[in-house]
Amino acid sequence: MKTYSHDLCVVGGAGHIGLPLALVFASKGLDVAIYDTNEVALESIGRGVVPFMEDGAEQLLGAALSNGNLRLSSEAEVVSLSRTIVVTVGTAVDEFLNPVFRDISACFEHLLPYLIDGQLIILRSTVYPGTTDWLHRWICSKGLKARVSFCPERVVQGKAIAEVGSLPQIVSGTTPEAEEAAEQFFRLIDVETVRLTPIEAEFAKLFSNAYRYISFAVANQFYMIATSAGVDYERVMGGVKYHYPRLAGLSSAGFAAGPCLFKDTMQLNAFAKNQFFLGQAAMNVNEGLVLFIVERLGMKYDLQTMTIGLLGMAFKADNDDIRSSLSYKMKKVLQFRAKAVLTTDPYVKGDRDLKPLDDVLRNSDLLILCAPHKQYQKIDTGNTPLVDVWGFLGKGTLV
Repeated sequence: MKTYSHDLCVVGGAGHIGLPLALVFASKGLDVAIYDTNEVALESIGRGVVPFMEDGAEQLLGAALSNGNLRLSSEAEVVSLSRTIVVTVGTAVDEFLNPVFRDISACFEHLLPYLIDGQLIILRSTVYPGTTDWLHRWICSKGLKARVSFCPERVVQGKAIAEVGSLPQIVSGTTPEAEEAAEQFFRLIDVETVRLTPIEAEFAKLFSNAYRYISFAVANQFYMIATSAGVDYERVMGGVKYHYPRLAGLSSAGFAAGPCLFKDTMQLNAFAKNQFFLGQAAMNVNEGLVLFIVERLGMKYDLQTMTIGLLGMAFKADNDDIRSSLSYKMKKVLQFRAKAVLTTDPYVKGDRDLKPLDDVLRNSDLLILCAPHKQYQKIDTGNTPLVDVWGFLGKGTLV
């Protein structure tokens, strides 16, 4: 029987999905390896510094490095030394909003020389329906007998440490043995499990993100209707939700973006042969909110003479992730319409265009709250007009 050096290897383990999972399992006493080709991220993790915002991660990382439960590697050989392999590569969408399989297929072509009979292989990121069964057939065609599973992550970015260890985990397997092994694996971290077939689990992930994306589109559409009528959407919200539980889930307006919601909704639309009309409408609404705001501003101000400051460039509040952030779409549109655009964010790193908050407040003729970071709650904008789609600051909605 094969003897493994590691209980778990997380492929792509230096990223937002892989690292929190690796740390949670390491905190339970498992020997965990991270395999990633991002040398910069690995170097940071090796110093005990998490390369992105994640509540509770640095404490767990420090403990894992101290007790030797975590190994970092940029060499794929570590995969062959591990009993369970969790792969965080999923299927993206291309410029035509169709699923792209090259990343996941290239990943397994690369891993193939290091895969061992009997290993449990778990897909963790969103995949197009049918991908798990495809992988099972592909692995079998290579003469391997690995067990293949899809166990989707369903956590809120930045809160993954807490949620991986508390939320029920959907597990699946392409064989009864794979399904059982996946369930036993997640029971190592004492979470409740829910068994589904692979394609049911794949739909569960897509449905979850598409539902959230559509619910945000509902709020954004209501906001645009109210604003066009000269009505304050937040006041309407306050009225309809007051002691009325049936509308408790109605959200505020705001930018619905990030690396998952749009992408997963479009994957579901592709699977439905472009007949997922609710998803298409949600995309038009959520992506169109930026254009709606700029159009409304152009009706009131001479934007060509104005410097506009954007507050918050991350895709959501109190986070440093700019992937698919609509703040950058706003910046791009305004660079064509306005005299100048200034940007600031207290968390985002690596964007050389960012300015200190005080500079943006001082030099802007108009401000737009793009990401409602808590640090902005007490800012003094003076007499500078502020656009606050979120209703976060209680002032500055479009007129």
